[in-house]
Amino acid sequence: MPVLWVYGASGVGKTTVTWELFVQLVREGVPAGYVDIDQIGMCYAPPTPHHWAPEPVADPGRHRLKTRALDAVLANFRDAGARCVLVSGVTDPVRGVEASHVPHAALTTCRLRAEPAELRRRLAARAGATSDFAAELAYADALDRAGTTDLCLDTTGLTIAEVVAEVRARTGWPDPAVSVEAPSPTFPAPDPTPGRILWLCGPAAVGKSTVGWQVYQRLRVAGVNAAFVDLDQVGFFRPVPAGDPGNHRLKAANLAAVWRVFRSSGAECLVTVGPLDRAEEVPTYHAALPAARITLCRLHASPRVLADRVARRGRGLTPTRGLAGDELIGQSRERLHEVAARSARVLDALAGVGDLWVETDDRPADEIAAEILRRTGWPSRPR
Repeated sequence: MPVLWVYGASGVGKTTVTWELFVQLVREGVPAGYVDIDQIGMCYAPPTPHHWAPEPVADPGRHRLKTRALDAVLANFRDAGARCVLVSGVTDPVRGVEASHVPHAALTTCRLRAEPAELRRRLAARAGATSDFAAELAYADALDRAGTTDLCLDTTGLTIAEVVAEVRARTGWPDPAVSVEAPSPTFPAPDPTPGRILWLCGPAAVGKSTVGWQVYQRLRVAGVNAAFVDLDQVGFFRPVPAGDPGNHRLKAANLAAVWRVFRSSGAECLVTVGPLDRAEEVPTYHAALPAARITLCRLHASPRVLADRVARRGRGLTPTRGLAGDELIGQSRERLHEVAARSARVLDALAGVGDLWVETDDRPADEIAAEILRRTGWPSRPR
């Protein structure tokens, strides 16, 4: 599978540039997938007195874990019909991208950078002028000093469109001579990996990501080696199949693939969040993970709250701001009203679906997370 991996320090524009290239290729008729490498590496041991997110001694930064997870999902993108996959995310500053851990990829790498003053300006604009950027700037400096042979583009003073054009010109990517022909969509056999999976579901703006992250962190504080997956983030493939408008077959296959990698790395359980529009979509996940025990938690919100949350997402006022693929940001008021109304209709259609139902109106996420853990019987206190 032809893979273009765009990497670099925070603030150089790797996610925005890679997503824009993904969108361009799809517009040009190229079936393509997209992966943010950080989104398939959320598998942390419980916090210690000295480290909130302790790293494995043999894999600081969990870069090899992420690369193995990437290799695991590539086959599913191929089977879905993708001719190429674009990847964005950080790498080890010394080793760079270790191609040996992605044997199923025909890999092209491209590093983005920016001058220190420009990088500091971008980070300040994104996080606030009083933030401490020492770690980000140190990582950027380490990449500059690594002296790898990867293609490197300086984005200082360039627009996103200019950077995208330069990436395409300098890499010649995707190369038609390398790209594989898209097969008829097929998917792998069911994955035999066992374990416990808690799936928080519902339509847009019901609170899945915010509450799910709180559940995940509470599990870790309770001493559980847990993992987290956002189904949207492992399901970016276009054009979306006509028979599967939610890309659920790909999401389920990739969830199984990533869970297999996490489980082999010591994860005891998995929290996943993702959209669900119809009850008929649930069996796809059970079929992909027949040996896992999936608990489906359906979140609910009133039309008033849905409308408010959708409007906030449209203005970029959510904790998930910065993730690729949120197509509500910058939308018109009319479009946001349509999305909120659709979410309300989906909630009505999902009545009775799932193992438990939880109301989210006017409640803090940590309170909702505590209720979910209590009702499912999952650990919520230190062992």
